[in-house]
Amino acid sequence: MLFTTPTPPQAALSRWSRVWRYLVAFAVGLGAWSVTVAERTSFTPEPDDVVAVLMLLDLVLGLATLCLLPLRRRYPLAVACLTMTATMVSTFSAGPATIALVSMATWRRRSWVVIVGALSLVVGVASEVYARAAFPGPDDADVPWLIAAGVIGVTYFVATMATGYYIGTRRELLASLHEQVATADRERELATERARDAERTRIAREMHDVLAHRISLVALHAGALAYRDDLTRAETRETAQTIQSNAQLALSELRQVLGVLRAGAGAAGVEPPQPTLAELPALLADAREAGSAVVLDTTGLAEEPKPQTLSRTSFRIVQEALTNARKHAPGESVSVRLAGSPGSQLEIEVRNSLRTPTDERPGGVGLAGLTERAELAGGELDHGVTSDGSFVVEARLPWPA
Repeated sequence: MLFTTPTPPQAALSRWSRVWRYLVAFAVGLGAWSVTVAERTSFTPEPDDVVAVLMLLDLVLGLATLCLLPLRRRYPLAVACLTMTATMVSTFSAGPATIALVSMATWRRRSWVVIVGALSLVVGVASEVYARAAFPGPDDADVPWLIAAGVIGVTYFVATMATGYYIGTRRELLASLHEQVATADRERELATERARDAERTRIAREMHDVLAHRISLVALHAGALAYRDDLTRAETRETAQTIQSNAQLALSELRQVLGVLRAGAGAAGVEPPQPTLAELPALLADAREAGSAVVLDTTGLAEEPKPQTLSRTSFRIVQEALTNARKHAPGESVSVRLAGSPGSQLEIEVRNSLRTPTDERPGGVGLAGLTERAELAGGELDHGVTSDGSFVVEARLPWPA
């Protein structure tokens, strides 16, 4: 497994990236081969057949190592060792060996560098022995030239390793940056999706809070007109006016909600006035006008809640509880109790009688929305049928001092 590619594999190169590497390897190899041919033939005015054959073999072996380069990314160490070994007898192989060494170094494996480094020393010595045996010249005993050749060989090896390490580090950095960008895009998409879901929930809650109360009043009075045939002309006109008034109020409040939603971030964080407990008397008056006997008990309330968020949440809870009572127990008495003081909590209780103690009402989004509102405000909300046959909605909200 030492000569195979470790996992994960490197990213594939583009066609041009592959082509220009092969062109560089061919150009460097051809240049080195040409210099060698000129050097070898300069010693004898008429080169013999042996020199020509060796130069031809040099060229053929160099082209063979060039054909190994497509395998360097799958077998980096093996291709580097083969091309490096070929340089012992083929100067043309210097070009393909350069590309193979740089490619191997991009993996930044120290064991590979040590193996190829040791091989390069052996190849360097063997190359000098081969050159002096096959092409004897007047400088065979030139020691400074041997030292210079050794320095050049070491410099060449260090340069290829450094280049490979740099390219590998740069690739890893770019891959890391791409992954960070992809992660940021995924997180941004998730955040957008969460914001979209939250906005849908907000729209549903506001539409329910605004329309449920008014539409229930319209439905109640419209039902009276449909089933009551003993109403006088004046009573019919009064009921129709009530339906018209509540329909107009519903449209007006719907326009306010749509205006807030349409404004979005352009509203600079400023919300239009929302109903608070200050509008509670008007709400109870609407309920009484619809035929519900509503009693308000505030004896346990130290003062009117000042925090706007607390007051708005309390108003919505009472509003939805009255709407719920009107839907499922029309005409039954309803009691609303508010109690609490600053620094403690605000207790809200809306109780209405049921026509039958075992009346099981279907679950809707109203009470679920109230529970969510109470939890968002840091409180809690419970609802259900008590032992005396009443349906009770109880909420406890924190009241800052």
